[in-house]
Amino acid sequence: MSTKKQILNRIAIVYVGFVLAGLLIVGKIAYIQLWEGSKWRERAESTTYKQLVITPNRGDICATDGRVLSTSIPYYEIRMDLLAGGLTDKVFEENIDSLALCLHNLFGNQSKYAYRSELTNARKYDKGRRYYRIGNRNVNYLELQQLKQFPLFRLGTNKGGFISVQNNRRKLTHESLAARTLGTINAGGVAVGIEGAFDYALRGREGFQVYQRVAGNSWVPAKSTDEIEPEDGADVITTIDIDIQDVADAALRRSLVKHNADHGCAVLMEVATGDIKAIANLKRTESGNYTEVYNYAIGEATEPGSTMKLASLIALLEDGVSLTDTVDTERGVWRVYNQKITDSHEGGFGKVTVQRAFEVSSNVGMAKLAHRIYRDNKRNKNCDEKQFVNRLYSMHLNKPLGIPLAGEGMPYIKYPGDKHWSGMSLYMMSMGYEVSITPLQMLTLYNAVANNGRMVKPRFVKALKRHGQTERTFPVEMVSDAPICSQSTLKQVRRALEGVVKSDSGTAHALRNIHYHIAGKTGTAQLAQGTRGYKRDGRIAYQASFVGYFPAEEPKYSCIVVISRPSSYSYYGGSVSGPVFKEIADKVYASNPEWFGRVKPNPLEESTLPQCKNANAQTLDYLLRNLRIPRTLATAENTWAATTRTENQIEIGPLNTKHNNELIPNVVGMGLRDAIYLMENSGVRVRFNGFGTVRSQSATPGSKAVPGSTVTLNMSST
Repeated sequence: MSTKKQILNRIAIVYVGFVLAGLLIVGKIAYIQLWEGSKWRERAESTTYKQLVITPNRGDICATDGRVLSTSIPYYEIRMDLLAGGLTDKVFEENIDSLALCLHNLFGNQSKYAYRSELTNARKYDKGRRYYRIGNRNVNYLELQQLKQFPLFRLGTNKGGFISVQNNRRKLTHESLAARTLGTINAGGVAVGIEGAFDYALRGREGFQVYQRVAGNSWVPAKSTDEIEPEDGADVITTIDIDIQDVADAALRRSLVKHNADHGCAVLMEVATGDIKAIANLKRTESGNYTEVYNYAIGEATEPGSTMKLASLIALLEDGVSLTDTVDTERGVWRVYNQKITDSHEGGFGKVTVQRAFEVSSNVGMAKLAHRIYRDNKRNKNCDEKQFVNRLYSMHLNKPLGIPLAGEGMPYIKYPGDKHWSGMSLYMMSMGYEVSITPLQMLTLYNAVANNGRMVKPRFVKALKRHGQTERTFPVEMVSDAPICSQSTLKQVRRALEGVVKSDSGTAHALRNIHYHIAGKTGTAQLAQGTRGYKRDGRIAYQASFVGYFPAEEPKYSCIVVISRPSSYSYYGGSVSGPVFKEIADKVYASNPEWFGRVKPNPLEESTLPQCKNANAQTLDYLLRNLRIPRTLATAENTWAATTRTENQIEIGPLNTKHNNELIPNVVGMGLRDAIYLMENSGVRVRFNGFGTVRSQSATPGSKAVPGSTVTLNMSST
C-alpha cells in the first residue's frame, strides 16, 4: 500500500512540475509579447527584409559651353557566390573549365589551371565563398558585358553565382587641364577644388530600396512604402573656356621647359564679370615633366615684386603725385640707412618723370616717391606711413577674396607699429617686398583698373543644371561697392600701364603688336629662402611675372602669368612671363571676331558677272550676247581675244597669240581646250598639270616650234 502511495506522490510531483513549467512558458510568452515584442518583431523583420542605399549618379563638371570636364565613369568589382542556391555540383563541374579559360583570357594574371583550382578550392573551403572576389582588378562596362556571357556567369546570380558591384571613378576628360581647380575626390571621400566647393550639388541625394530574403538565401527587391528614389547630382557649369585653357596650359608649359623653372601659373579673367576663363598650374616633377599638383594661382602667397608697384602708384597719385612729376633715380643706387636700393638697369636712368620711372620699373624712383610723400611731406602731416598702408587696405589687398574654392592663400600687408615693421618697410613695400599676395589676388587688382575701378570677385562657376534645366545661377559679385580709387587717378594709372608696353624703354615693349594694345606691368622678385634671406649657396632664386589686360582701350580680359625659379640666365618678367601672356592674348583676340573691323568688300568679288577666260573672239561675243551679259568688243579683227571683268561689264580686247604654224603661241589665260588646239596646230604635244585656266607654259611664246616636242601647261582654278 505504501508503495502505491509513493508512486502517486511521484506522479503528483511530476504533474506539478509540468504545470509549473507550463506556467513559466506561458509567462515568458506573455512577457515577450507585452514587453519585448517590438524588439523581436524588428529583428524578425531584419532577417527577412533589409534596406539598401542606392547611390545617385554624381553630376558632371562642365566648361562654359557645356563640354564635360569631369565625369563619373562606372567600374565594376566582380564577385561570385560559390554557394548560390541554384549552383549545383553538376553545373559547377560542367562549366568550371570553360569559365577558367575565359577568366584567364580577360584578366591574364594567372593560368586557366590556376583559376580552376582557385575556384574549386574556394567553393569547398574558403570562408568568403558567398562573396568571392574574381580577377585582379575592376572591369569597365564593356568588359562587364563580356563577363555576363561567360560560361556559368550567364546563368545569372542564383544559378551561376555572378555578382557585380558598381564603383564610380571620377575622370578628367581633358587629362590634366585645370586639374587642380576642378579638384578631386580622395579614397576617403574628401573632395577639393570645384569638386569640394560644390559637392553639395554634385553628390545628389541617396535613395533606399527594400530587399526581401527568398528561397536559396537570395535577396530580391520588394515592394515597400519605405522606398526612396535617388536624385542624381546637378551638373556644375564652370566659367572655363577649354580652348583657351588648352592654350594657356601649353604656353605656360613651353616657358617652364625653356627656362627650366620649378613651377608657374597662368590665369585669364573676364574683366566685367570676373569669370575665370583659364587657370593653369604646373610643377616640375622628379622625372622632369610638368603636371598640376598644387593650385599656385589660388594658394601661393609670395612677395610679388614690381607688379605691386601698381598699388604703390595708385596710392601716390591719390595723395598728390602726378605722372608728369619728376624723380631723380640717380645712377640706379640709393642708400637708405645702411642698405642700398638698386635698379636692375646698370647706371640708372637719372632724372625722369613718374610715368617713365614706372615704365622702366625703377625701384629707386618708387622708393624715393614713397619717401617724398609718406616720410618727408611737410605740406600734409597726415600723409605718413599709415596713410600709405591704409591706401593699400582700401584696395582690399590685406584680405582674401573669399572665393568658394578652399585653400586661398592669406595676403599679408603689415601695418606701422607691427612687430616686423622697420625703417625700411615703407620703401620695400613700395616696390613689392615685405608683403605677400597670391597671383589671383594681384590679378583682381589689375582687373579692377581695367573695369573702371570696380573690383569684381573671381567667379569659377556660373550655373547648376539638372537634366539640362538651369536650377541655379551665380551672379557677378563685387569685392566692394566702392571703387579702388578716383577716376582721375584711374586715367593716369591706365596711361602708365599702357606705357610699359608702348614705350620703347618700357620693360614689356616686346609685347607690342599692330593688332591690339596690351597694358600691364612686369615683375621680377627675389624669393626669400626661409630664414637664410634671399641667397642660398651664393645663388638667388627669382620669380618672374607679368600681369595686365587687353585691349588696352576697351579692356575685355585681364591675365597674370607667374613663373617661379626660372634658370639664372633669364629671369625677368618681360622675357619669361610676358611671352606666355601674349600667346594667350593672341588666341583670345583671334577667337573674337567682334574685335575685327569689317573688311570693305571688293566690288568685283560681289559682282554677279562671271569670270571669262581668254578665247576665240567670235565665240566669246556670241556667248555673252546670248546670255545677256554686258560687254564691249574692242576689236573684231583679231581671232583671239583677252577678257577683262570690270564692275559693270566684260571687256573683250585683242590677244596677240603670236600664232602661226612655226611659232609657239601664247595661251596664258585660256581654257585648256583652246590652248591644246593652238599648241597642236603648231605641231607640238601638250602635257598639263591641274585644271581651270592656263597659268603658265613651259615654251616661250613666239619661239620656234619643234614638231613632236612637248609643252607643259600649268593650270589654275582661277
